[in-house]
Amino acid sequence: MSDAIRHSQEDIELWRREGFAIMPEFFSGEEIKPIIADYEQIYGHPNNIANSATQATKGEEKNPLGEFSRDQFQNIDSFPYDGSPEMMMLSLHPSLIAFARDALGVQKVQLYQSHTWAKFTGLTDYEQPFHCDFGNHTLTIPSDKVAERAIDIIVYFTDVTKAHGALHYVNKTDSDALLRPGAIAAPKDEEQLALRSKEKAVTCKAGSFVAHGIDTFHRGTNLTIKNGCRYSMTIGYKATGNDKVSYHVWQAAMGRNWAPIFELASPEQLECLGIPLPGDSHWTSRTLKLTQSRWPNWNMAPYFEQAPKHQ
Repeated sequence: MSDAIRHSQEDIELWRREGFAIMPEFFSGEEIKPIIADYEQIYGHPNNIANSATQATKGEEKNPLGEFSRDQFQNIDSFPYDGSPEMMMLSLHPSLIAFARDALGVQKVQLYQSHTWAKFTGLTDYEQPFHCDFGNHTLTIPSDKVAERAIDIIVYFTDVTKAHGALHYVNKTDSDALLRPGAIAAPKDEEQLALRSKEKAVTCKAGSFVAHGIDTFHRGTNLTIKNGCRYSMTIGYKATGNDKVSYHVWQAAMGRNWAPIFELASPEQLECLGIPLPGDSHWTSRTLKLTQSRWPNWNMAPYFEQAPKHQ
């Protein structure tokens, strides 16, 4: 087994069948320690958050089945991050790439989403209705073919209990039985209540992740523990060439600090961002020299060495 493989075939089959797979302590404490420090520096420590749990959830009458608000999406940032090398490179970790390849059953995958999210007790009302995420990932709906689907991975850098706003979800076999086979929306109150009767909570230790499909039912919940926080990173992969699914457009973030990515990543990791491998026909004398001038500290030796000889 490759050193990059940290999952089992049972994990893959569970994700394909139920739409959810929880991977306990996939990353070690040492691996995530610098990332936790990054979150505290970027977003603050929960002890410094002034709001209390009661302030955010009292006041006007709330929908008991949850609702969406702009405030729920505070403290989110997208890749590349202004943090440690460990934070910068986690979404391109070889073990995540290996998991995504096996889950989708393809040889090559692309990173199409990566964002951080820091939640704090009392900052806002995080209670949401059950929903699926496909709406802002595709203009159609997820394919019936596994290879044309997408896999979203939520990595947790803090321990998560129900009091820490654990993600609540419903397995696909349950949602199919409760609503209808292949259901991807639950707009009626009775449907929301039915889903709640079968919901499970992602409770886990720091370093764990939950993988889910973008057509699976889940919802956010409130943090209720005093001075609580939940640090997470959402990472999305799709098969290379799957143009039906998208989220971030990395080129649109050209003003962000990409240099560390090029300096730290392997050719295989960069390929997940759409950078052709060494030896690809994209690499000509002109494109090599101009790309090197754009990223002067990127070690492009393998690209120069494997450039096509006849151009």
